[in-house]
Amino acid sequence: MSLRTRLLILVIAAMLVPAILVGLRFMQNRASEIDAALANLAASADDIASDLGEKIQGTAQLHYGLARARDLDTRDKAACSAFLSDVREEYPQFTGILTIDPDGHLFCDSLRTNRTLDLNDRGYFKEVKTLQGVVAVEPVFGRLTGLSVLQIAYPVRSETGALKFVLLASFNLNKFAEFHDKRLLAEKDILFVDAKGTVLAAPKGGGWSVPVGGSIAGSDLFRFAAAPDGEPFREVTAGGGRTRIWGVARSPAIRKAGLYILVGRSKDVLVAAANRRLYEDMAILAVASLLLLGGLWILTTVSIGRQVGRLAAMAKRLGRGDLSARIPEPHPGGELGGLMTLLNSTAESLEQQRAAIADLSHKLSQSQKMEAMGQLTGGVAHDFNNLLTVILGNSEHLADRLAGNKELHRIANDIATAAERGSDLTRSLLAFARKQPLRPREIDIAEQVTGMKQLLRRTLGEHIESSFTFAPDLWLASVDPGQLATAVLNLVLNARDAMPDGGKLMVEVSNASLGETDIDVNGEARPGDYVMLSVKDTGSGMSSEVLGRAFEPFFTTKEVGKGTGLGLSMVYGFARQSGGLVQMQSEPGQGSVVRLFFPRLATPPSEDPPPAEQTVTQADHETILLVEDDDMVRAYIENELRTLGYRVITASNGPAALELLRQSDDVRLLFTDVVMPGGMFGPELARQATMLRPDLKVLFTSGYSQDPVKTPDGIDARILTKPFRRQDLAAMLRSALAARPR
Repeated sequence: MSLRTRLLILVIAAMLVPAILVGLRFMQNRASEIDAALANLAASADDIASDLGEKIQGTAQLHYGLARARDLDTRDKAACSAFLSDVREEYPQFTGILTIDPDGHLFCDSLRTNRTLDLNDRGYFKEVKTLQGVVAVEPVFGRLTGLSVLQIAYPVRSETGALKFVLLASFNLNKFAEFHDKRLLAEKDILFVDAKGTVLAAPKGGGWSVPVGGSIAGSDLFRFAAAPDGEPFREVTAGGGRTRIWGVARSPAIRKAGLYILVGRSKDVLVAAANRRLYEDMAILAVASLLLLGGLWILTTVSIGRQVGRLAAMAKRLGRGDLSARIPEPHPGGELGGLMTLLNSTAESLEQQRAAIADLSHKLSQSQKMEAMGQLTGGVAHDFNNLLTVILGNSEHLADRLAGNKELHRIANDIATAAERGSDLTRSLLAFARKQPLRPREIDIAEQVTGMKQLLRRTLGEHIESSFTFAPDLWLASVDPGQLATAVLNLVLNARDAMPDGGKLMVEVSNASLGETDIDVNGEARPGDYVMLSVKDTGSGMSSEVLGRAFEPFFTTKEVGKGTGLGLSMVYGFARQSGGLVQMQSEPGQGSVVRLFFPRLATPPSEDPPPAEQTVTQADHETILLVEDDDMVRAYIENELRTLGYRVITASNGPAALELLRQSDDVRLLFTDVVMPGGMFGPELARQATMLRPDLKVLFTSGYSQDPVKTPDGIDARILTKPFRRQDLAAMLRSALAARPR
């Protein structure tokens, strides 16, 4: 279901309540109109009764005037009839005007019929004989005309009060009903009924079945009309199934005269006007609702649907990974505009995050690559040092044996020299792998660099200008001075090679506080306080591709034979192994700058270490347990130990060494390699061995390791780094054996 459809459903649902309320209001209006129409029926009946009362009052006044006319005070019947005929011409509402003698017989009449009528049986005559100055009224059918009339009788008396005659005016009820029927525009039915239920005037329209003179006595309508204090109107269903609503006049005077005036109307006609108004109102409401819905449909299509389409288009682009997607201006107001702005901001943020993730991924890849290279070069250096140990040791042995043969002695020395150069190469590899043995001291780096000024200037040559800047109040750092000097020399040599035509070299030492935004060449942030050593040149610089590989081992842009590619690698490994970091910036033609950061020393400098104890190299025939996994190295060291005068027991792994230690009680020193196969390294072997023999001395040897090696329980032991000469081996053995007990 689309959004526009949902909105329209919501709008329709929202419109239902007011529409229902308006509809209920229309229904109330209809009911009010019907009530008003019903009330109008009773009011119309009362109006007719009121008009009839006025007519009766007017007739009484006419009688009062005629009673004093001399033309009636005569026994000349013809003259009397002629006079009344003239009067009747003036009052056409009467069917006739006549006089009645006290004996009840007709004397004269306006119709000049000369008929003889006995009216003693009429109720009005009986009543009027007892009256004086007022009229008696009775609805009847006239005996002279046969029409329904309202007989209005007035007693004319002598001065003594004797009844002289009775004036009688017959008021035409049919004409009176016709007059009001026209006044009411024939929209209502008028019905006159006497007290006996005889119809005196009947409705002119269709649907009424009882003629004038007929009787409705006993009907529901008559009971309603005759009820003294009944309801103002009632529904009555005729024989044909048509329903009328009747209202009755409640005038006491008219009802006392025995006349019931009813005004009725067909129920269908009565409610038709109200229904028509209701239908018109409902039609207007429906049209207004349709127009509103149409307007809302257009509004949702133009102002909402189109904007939602823009949102959907952008969402699709984002779903396809296009984070550059944006919803262009202008944006609509309100929530949709806010959503577009938010979506644009989100896309921009995601784009920045993607760029940051890509950058971090590159930096992580670079860091992992450097770490992998470190692991590889460290392993190669370890194995190479094992080989060099055998080569260097055997070359020394050959040199001793061939001392009398100068040529062969020289060859043996050349072998030893080559082995030592190989050892220098492995030290560079170990420096990059951060596994070279370091001997850090608390030093002032600026003071250390100051001592190298002359060496560095001679290295640079006269075509390169150099400057040294040292900030005041420099912090101390814990750094291996020898390795620091090597690192500075490597950086200066690289700078010199980048400026073959001359230039300027700037060396700076200062304090630096790094934050989260200060990152090293691997993209890592290590906030803290450091001492910074910076070497900057104005040489040829490097491209971004070369800069990305500058610290890789054996990577170089120099000609073959002019560089090993290990200089910057060694600098990088030395700085990281010292707890610091490296930053480098370079652009083609703009020179390069390398910054080394060494952690600030938080504690004050310690006292100078006491001078080393003088040790002797002569053996005293002690027993040494030698543990080495490499067969050639183990055989070489065993031979050297025996040459030095020691008794030797050998093992190729830790468990075998422990078993030998349990069987021999005279072992004074454990001489073990650090890294061995089988799951037990040298430190763990030393821990278990000293548990068996607490007085046992320990000496470690390794192709790479830091000094000192500490076992888990805190055992300190010396380490002899491979490759080593016989003299170094002898001195380290005597030093270890002469060490004070722990």
